[in-house]
Amino acid sequence: MKKRLSLGVEGKAGTTVSKSRFGSNAVRMIDVAKAANVSLMTVSRALNEPAKLSDETRKLVLDTVRRVGYVPNNIAASLASARSNVVGQIVPSIQNSLYSATVKGCADVLRTAGVHLLLADSGYSLDEEEALIDAFLAQRVCALVLHNTVHTPRTAQIIKQSGIPVIETGDLAEHPLDMAISYSNFNASKEMTLYLAGRGYKSIGFVCLKTKNNLRARDRLKGYHAALSQLGREPNPALVREVEGGLTSGAHALVDIVQRSPAVDAIFFAGDVLAIGALFEAQRRAWKVPERIAIAGFDDLDILKHTVPRVTCLNLPRLEIGRRSAEALLQRLDSKDAAVSTRLDLGFEIIQREST
Repeated sequence: MKKRLSLGVEGKAGTTVSKSRFGSNAVRMIDVAKAANVSLMTVSRALNEPAKLSDETRKLVLDTVRRVGYVPNNIAASLASARSNVVGQIVPSIQNSLYSATVKGCADVLRTAGVHLLLADSGYSLDEEEALIDAFLAQRVCALVLHNTVHTPRTAQIIKQSGIPVIETGDLAEHPLDMAISYSNFNASKEMTLYLAGRGYKSIGFVCLKTKNNLRARDRLKGYHAALSQLGREPNPALVREVEGGLTSGAHALVDIVQRSPAVDAIFFAGDVLAIGALFEAQRRAWKVPERIAIAGFDDLDILKHTVPRVTCLNLPRLEIGRRSAEALLQRLDSKDAAVSTRLDLGFEIIQREST
């Protein structure tokens, strides 16, 4: 008969806690109690109700927990309470630094309340978002923060059935699943276009990401057209480009618009990376900015403050969106009142710099 292999972990007074090398018999709470020479109830209180224990006893138990490698089974606790102390957050891409401020704002607030944040990347796919929400709900998360404001029909259904609070942050959805805390992409784009017109630019181009599967890009394009309508200017298809993301796309869009509509004197790029790519291309071609062509961006990425010339853009409250989202979730989780849908507009600011 093969002998069963196990790993020994030293406990109090030389006691050894046994656990399988593959974790099937991982350290249990009762093993912590034996190693610390206290009751199982004392261990439970140290982990879940520490105020009920003396400082000395609590320290003894927590030191033992760390020494023997015990990891509390939060899944079991979640099953018992139907809710964990974990919030799930889904962003379209963890490679895009634009989302990091919102994640940090959310995590900072939740951390002070003893709530953990799990982050997932949907890859700009609604189907992947649905799969991730399935996984989060299976882990009994207590709330969700979603960047998307458009979802698959099933996603909307399972979220509503879950009964947990949900905040959408990518835009001010007219009919949010639960709560929406953000700014209006439509209004931001419209106001920047009007601002450029107010600076004296007569032929304003517009570049955004492809709108087919991107509601935010669609709203920004609508805002641009709404501004032209308010100005009494006819839309010119030669002045508009939908592109993939990246510096190269911004460079190509700039050249394409200038070649198709030589009278263009300003281009509003609904994305900072696109704007930076366009600026670099203009410099490569010796097109003076803003004398030959003015360039404006959408987000206030740090690099826009250091280019020559510095780039005019919109400043969006992404960190504050994260903070306010976490605060709203905590308030909802602590409230016994019935859930009420909420839309909170945190606005935006136009930052004037030398590129316009």
